[in-house]
Amino acid sequence: MASSHSSSPVPQSNSSDAFFKKEVDTTKRFRPVQSLPDVCPKEPTGNAVNLHDSPSLVVDQQRWTIYHSKVNLPAALNDPRLAKRESDFFTKTWGVDFVDTEVTPSFYLPQITKEHFALYQQEITPREKVHERCKNICTPKDTFDRTLLHTHDKSRTDLEQVPKIFMKPDFALEDSLTFNAVLPWSHFSTAGGKGNRDAASSKLLQEKLSHYLDIVEVNIAHQISLRSEAFFHAMTSQHELQDYLRKTSQAVKLLREKISKIDKVMCEGSLRVLRLSLTRNNCIKAYNKLKLMATVHQTQPTVQLLLSTSEYVGALDLIATTQEVLQQELQGIHSFRHLGSQLCELEKLIDKMMIAEFSTYARNDLNRPLEDDCQILEEERLISLVFGLLKQRKLNFYEIYGDEMINTAKNIIKQCVVNTVSQIEEIDTEVVVKLADQMRMMNFPQWFDLLKNIFSKFTIFLKRVKATLNTIRSVVFLVLDKNQKTRDLEDTLQKNSAKESMVDSEVAYLTHEGMFISDAFGDGELPAGAADSASQRNTSPNSEPCSSDSVSEPECTTDSSSSKEHTSSSVTPGGVEMMISDDMKLTDLELVRLANNIQELLYNASDICHDRSVKFLMARAKDGFLEKLNSNEFLTLSRLMEGFILDTEQICGRKSMSLRGALQSQANRFVNRFHEERKTKLSLLLDNERWKQAEVPAEFQDLVDSVSDGRISLPEKKPTATEERKPAEFLIVEGQKYATVGTVLLLIRIILEYCQCVDNIPSITTDMLTRLSDLLKYFNSRSCQLVLGAGALQVVGLKTITTKNLALSSRCLQLIVHYIPIIRAHFEARLQPKQFSMLRHFDHITKDYHDHIAEISAKLVAIMDSLFDKLLSKYEVKAPVPSACFRNICKQMAKMHEAIYDLLPEEQTQMLFLRINASYKLHLKRQLAHLNVVNDGGPLNGLVTSDVAFYTGNLQALKGLNNLDLNMAEIWEQKR
Repeated sequence: MASSHSSSPVPQSNSSDAFFKKEVDTTKRFRPVQSLPDVCPKEPTGNAVNLHDSPSLVVDQQRWTIYHSKVNLPAALNDPRLAKRESDFFTKTWGVDFVDTEVTPSFYLPQITKEHFALYQQEITPREKVHERCKNICTPKDTFDRTLLHTHDKSRTDLEQVPKIFMKPDFALEDSLTFNAVLPWSHFSTAGGKGNRDAASSKLLQEKLSHYLDIVEVNIAHQISLRSEAFFHAMTSQHELQDYLRKTSQAVKLLREKISKIDKVMCEGSLRVLRLSLTRNNCIKAYNKLKLMATVHQTQPTVQLLLSTSEYVGALDLIATTQEVLQQELQGIHSFRHLGSQLCELEKLIDKMMIAEFSTYARNDLNRPLEDDCQILEEERLISLVFGLLKQRKLNFYEIYGDEMINTAKNIIKQCVVNTVSQIEEIDTEVVVKLADQMRMMNFPQWFDLLKNIFSKFTIFLKRVKATLNTIRSVVFLVLDKNQKTRDLEDTLQKNSAKESMVDSEVAYLTHEGMFISDAFGDGELPAGAADSASQRNTSPNSEPCSSDSVSEPECTTDSSSSKEHTSSSVTPGGVEMMISDDMKLTDLELVRLANNIQELLYNASDICHDRSVKFLMARAKDGFLEKLNSNEFLTLSRLMEGFILDTEQICGRKSMSLRGALQSQANRFVNRFHEERKTKLSLLLDNERWKQAEVPAEFQDLVDSVSDGRISLPEKKPTATEERKPAEFLIVEGQKYATVGTVLLLIRIILEYCQCVDNIPSITTDMLTRLSDLLKYFNSRSCQLVLGAGALQVVGLKTITTKNLALSSRCLQLIVHYIPIIRAHFEARLQPKQFSMLRHFDHITKDYHDHIAEISAKLVAIMDSLFDKLLSKYEVKAPVPSACFRNICKQMAKMHEAIYDLLPEEQTQMLFLRINASYKLHLKRQLAHLNVVNDGGPLNGLVTSDVAFYTGNLQALKGLNNLDLNMAEIWEQKR
C-alpha cells in the first residue's frame, strides 16, 4: 500500500524515499484559451496546440500534466484528523452522504458485462486444467519438503495455542457475541472486595493476548525468513532495472525532442490549416443556420401579409416549408419549440378562411347582375382558392357552390316576378301580398313575357356557372397532369439511378481487382454515370464547400429544397399563369372523382333551373290556366320551353327531364282538351248534318290545295281574296271532284289542325296519333249510324234516307280515305322507329272506311234489288210492248242515275249500275223461268226481247253508261 504512482518518464532523485518534483515550463506557464467544442463531433476540434485530451509524446514532454501528480494512498486513507476509522477518503472530502449518492453512469465508458470475458474464459480454461494436472503430477524436493514439514509442524503447534475464534474469516469485534468471547466482561466487576482480582484478571488477559500476538509475529517473521532469498534478489533486480529505465528515459527524451522538431516543421502548419478550414466551415454553417432561423422567425408576419392579399396557396406553402425546416434542420432549437404548434393552428385558421372566402366568392359570382356578360369573376382569386382547398384536401368545397346555386335560382324567379308585377298597374300589391297570387293575376301575354325573362336569366346563369366550373375543373386537371409528369420523372430517375449503381458496382469491381478505370475503359468509352461517380469520389471530403465570397450562394446555405418541393408553371384556359407545387398529396382517383363531381354539379345546375321553372309553371297552372290556352298560345309556350330546354342541353351537355316532363304533362292535358273540343264539335256537326251537298268555300279549297303538294299546313287567311271568290259546288282534290257535306269540310280542317299541332309540338306526336285515330273512327261509326242506320231520321228529322244521301255519304268517306295515307306519312316522319307500330291504326281505319263504302254501295244495290223483285214478280209477257213493268224499271233506273251521277265518279257509277244490272238480270231470269219463256224464237220470246231492248236502250242512253256492257243474253237459260 506504500507504493506510489508517477507518470513521469524520468525520476528526479536517486533516493527511494524522496518525492519527485513537479516540472513546470516557464515558457508555457499559461495555457492558451481553448475554442468551444465544434458542432460536428466527428471532426477534430480543440485549441491551437492539442487536438485531443491525452498526453502527446511529441508536445507534452516538457509540460506538466495531471499524469505527473503523485498520491500516497495509505497516507490519504489514514487521515489523522478523523476520529473514526470507518471514515474514508471520500467521506472526508465530499461528506458522509457521498457513498449513498447514486452516480450517473458515464457516456464515455462502455457497460462491461460477463459477455466481455467469455472469450478470455474460453482461452484460459484449458490452460488452468493443464496447470492443475501438472501440479498434481510434479513432486517437490525432499529437503524443501522436510524443512517445510518441520517448520509447518512447529508453526502449527504454536498456532494451536491461539483460539480458533481469531482465525475465523468472519471475525469482527462489532459482533456482541464475538466481543464477549474475546473480552469476557463477566470477570470484571466494580463491586467492593473484587477490585484486586479484577485487575489481576485484566492483566492476565492482556498478557494472554500479547502472547497470542507474539506467536503470530514469530510465525510471520519465520515465513519472511523463508523467502528472504527472493527479497534480496528483488532488491538487486531493482537497481539494475533503475539503470535500464534511466537509459531508456534518456533515449525517449532525445526521441521526443526530434519528433517535436519534426512536428513543428512539417505537421503543425498543415494541421493548423485543416483546423482553420474546419472552423471556417463551422462558422459558415452557423451563419447559414442563423440566416435560416431569421427567415423562419419571419414566417408568421409573412403569412399574415400573404393572407391580407388572399394568397392562400403561398401562405400554405410557406407554412409547409417552415414545418419541414423545423423538423429537419432546426429540430431542437429551444426558441422555436412553440412555433410548430402555432403554425398548425394558423393552418387550421387558413382552412376556415378559405372556406369562408370561397363561400363569399360563390355568393358574389352568382348574385351579380344577370346581363349578357358571362366573364368569370376574379379568375385569379378563384384559382388561388381552388389550389389552396386542393392542397388542404378540402374536396367537398363544390358543395358550397351547389348550395349557392339553389339559393340564386330561387332569387332569380322571385326578383323577376317582383320586377314584372311592379310594372303592371292592374295588380295592387297592397291588397294581394303573396307573389304567387300576384302572378296568377297576370294575363297570358304578361305571364309569357315573365316566363321568357326567367328563361333568359337562367340561360345567362347557367353560362356563368359553366364558365366557373370549367375553370375549377381545369385546375383539377392541371394538378392531375402534374402528378402524371412527376410520376414519369420519378420512374426516369429510378432507371438512371439503377444504371449508375450498375456502373458503380463495375468500377468497384475493377478497383478491387487492382485495375484503373482508364485501363478498363478506353478513351472516350467511360460511361457518363461512371465519370460522374468517379469525379465525386475524387473530390476531397475536406474540401471547402465554397469560397469566402459565396457565403450567400445556394450551395452554401440551408435551402428549403431539402423538402423536395418543386414548382412548375401552368396556364389555365383563361390565360392565367399559376405555379403548381409537388406537395399536392392527392391521388389520381381522388382528382378524377372530384372532376366528375364538378361536372355533375353543372348537370345539377341545369336540373335546378328546370325544377324551379317547373314549380313556377305549376304555381300558374293551379287554376287551370294552362289548360285553357288556345292552340296558338300553347304553341308559343311550347316553343319557348323547347328552346330553353335545347339551350340548357347545349350549355350543360345533358338532358334534364323535369321541365320536359312538365311540358309533356301540360301537352297531354292540352291534347286531351284539344281532342275533346274537336270531338264535341264534330259530334254536334254530325247531329245537325242533313246530309245534303254543301258548297265549298274558297278557304277550304285553299286548304286542300296546300295539302296537295305533300306539305300539311294551315294556310294564312286572306280576307280580301276570299270576298272576291265565290263558293264552289265541288271540292277539287288532285283533279277529282268531291261532293261533300259541311261536316266533312270542317273535319278536314280539324285533321289538318291535328297534324299542325304535331309539327309544332313534336312531343305529343303519339298522343295526337291516338286521338286522331279515335276521331276518324268516331266519324266513321257515327256517320254509319246516321246514314246506313237511319239515325238521321230521328236526330235531324229527315223523312227518309235517299240514295243521294247514301251516295253523298260514300263520297265523303272516300275523301277521308284519300287523306289517310298523307296523314300516315306525316306522322311516320315524326315518329321514332320503335313507334312505327302505332301506324297500324291507320291501316285499321282505312279498312273500316272501305268496308263502310262497300256497305253503302251494297245498300244502293239492295234498294234497286228490292225494286226489281217487286216489279218483275208481276211481269207478264204480253202486249203492248214495252210493258208497264219495264217502263217503271227504266224510270227508277233514271232516277237512280240522276241522284248519284253528280256525286260519284263515272267509274264508280258504271260499276254500281253493272251490279244493279246483274241484279236485274237475275230477277228477270228467275221470272222468265217461272213463266216458262225460253229463247226459242217464238212470240213470247219476241215480246221479251222487245222489252229487254227497250230496257237496254234507256239504260245506255243515260249519261256515262253508253259503253256499258250489259250482256243481256244471260237472262235465258242455257241449253245443256
